[in-house]
Amino acid sequence: MISLFVSFFFFLWGIIMFMVSIIFLFNKYIYMLEWNVFSLNSVDFCMLFMFDWMSLMFMSFVLFISSMVLIYSFDYMSSDFYFSRFIMLIFLFVISMLLMIMSPNLFSILLGWDGLGLISYCLVAYYQNIKSYNASMLTVLMNRFGDTGLMMSLSVAYYLGSWNLILYDWVDVLIVILFCLAAFTKSAQIPFSSWLPAAMAAPTPISSLVHSSTLVTAGVYLIIRFNHLLMVSGFNQLILILSVLTMFMAGVSANWEYDLKKIIALSTLSQLGLMMSILSLGGVYMAFFHLLTHAMFKALLFMCAGVIIHSMKNFQDIRFMGGMVYLMPYTLLCFNVANLSLMGMPFLSGFYSKDLILEQLMFMGESMLILFLFLISIGLTVSYSLRMFMYSLFSEMKMSSCFSLADSNLFMNLSMIFMMLMSLVSGKLLYGFMFFKFSVIVLPKMLKLMVLYFSLGGGLFGLLIFYMNFIYNKKLLVLKNFFNKMWFLFDLFYNMLFVFFYFSGKIIVLNENLWNEAAYKGILFQLKYFMKNIDYFYFNSFKLVMFVYFYMLFMLMIYMF
Repeated sequence: MISLFVSFFFFLWGIIMFMVSIIFLFNKYIYMLEWNVFSLNSVDFCMLFMFDWMSLMFMSFVLFISSMVLIYSFDYMSSDFYFSRFIMLIFLFVISMLLMIMSPNLFSILLGWDGLGLISYCLVAYYQNIKSYNASMLTVLMNRFGDTGLMMSLSVAYYLGSWNLILYDWVDVLIVILFCLAAFTKSAQIPFSSWLPAAMAAPTPISSLVHSSTLVTAGVYLIIRFNHLLMVSGFNQLILILSVLTMFMAGVSANWEYDLKKIIALSTLSQLGLMMSILSLGGVYMAFFHLLTHAMFKALLFMCAGVIIHSMKNFQDIRFMGGMVYLMPYTLLCFNVANLSLMGMPFLSGFYSKDLILEQLMFMGESMLILFLFLISIGLTVSYSLRMFMYSLFSEMKMSSCFSLADSNLFMNLSMIFMMLMSLVSGKLLYGFMFFKFSVIVLPKMLKLMVLYFSLGGGLFGLLIFYMNFIYNKKLLVLKNFFNKMWFLFDLFYNMLFVFFYFSGKIIVLNENLWNEAAYKGILFQLKYFMKNIDYFYFNSFKLVMFVYFYMLFMLMIYMF
């Protein structure tokens, strides 16, 4: 019963904070609480908490989604032996996120930031099997890499005399680069994207919480808070390129994927790229609007995916699904409402934020390459969403989807109906509150309908994939591995890191061998490891990978210079 008590507590405070945030929004109130812990060399180590409409509204959404996840977990995790430990971990996770949201000070942000990283390790490793251990180590090491950037920005900003960066109009560009590095690792942008699909080893309620409103959105929220410093530094163009490439890469990879949870995780990665890219162009309120609407339907998607996986006896392959609407109509209704909202179906919550972002982007007059990648990524979102839609509703009934009926869980259904209602109305509700001062955007008819054209094209591509089912031959297998392994970013990036640390250790540690002999051994070891991993590709696939990488590097240099 402790989960129901905690969920009621979160739900009540979420409603109160939402009401207070509306009052703060209309009256433009900002309250700050500062606690000076101690002073050292004229620098104040203080805890600063800022309460404005943005922080209060985001906290209300985090608390509401957390309360629904806890109610959902009461049924989902009911047979778990360590259920009370699970509830305490979620409670600490939410408290760490709230601490990070309230803090505009680098010193106090670091406490919530590190809390998120540490507890996410415990949650991903919750099932204590080899897959969970590997995924949790990847998650925590990648996040620690970004935490290093945040701690280095703390030390570099020491000369300012204060870490309240929100009060500065300009800081050194190195500080901006370092906290952007921290934001990139938390939000899994290129080249730090590989931990996000791996974190699917966590229980489904954790995935629902992490991928909607807590861990992955922490980086986006950090950039929202310090966006004025990013625009002044001129670092935003590189962020724009990397985030658009992340959005494109995730969309392409999701169309080649058959794991249900991994497809939803890659869609989260795609939407995070959309938020970061519009932030790099200065659209703070639009990114925050999409952050809130995305949190609702993404949490609902994971909840419904958990029910579907349970009913299929832990099969996560969408090719085992089929005709499930006859067995669990309520769950499939909620799942496809969230799916349609992700696609940007008119008058659902995702439509208001995505359509606003794309119209504003076309109005800004960005380069054709960026605009084309944006529209292609939107089409790919429709493609993999429609693919999931077809597999769940219109495919023939499979034996694995007939195992059990899962629509009878009271607390799961209660949480999903609340989330479905919010996925239906949150877009229009927030649009009326946040953008009540309308600015007229006049676009030619062709540009106005461009989003619709690309969405229809993406839908046709999704239907083509569904009916063809991609029978792989040898040449197509190379392409499939390239996309499924996220463009080999993980292998190349981590092999380079491993080589660096291997060399460093061999040079520093004194033994009977010469350092250059150890270095040669390290090179041979790495070549052997690399060849073992690519021995199922033939030489042309390696040439293809290298060509793609050098072509992207060339386009990046052309765009920047």
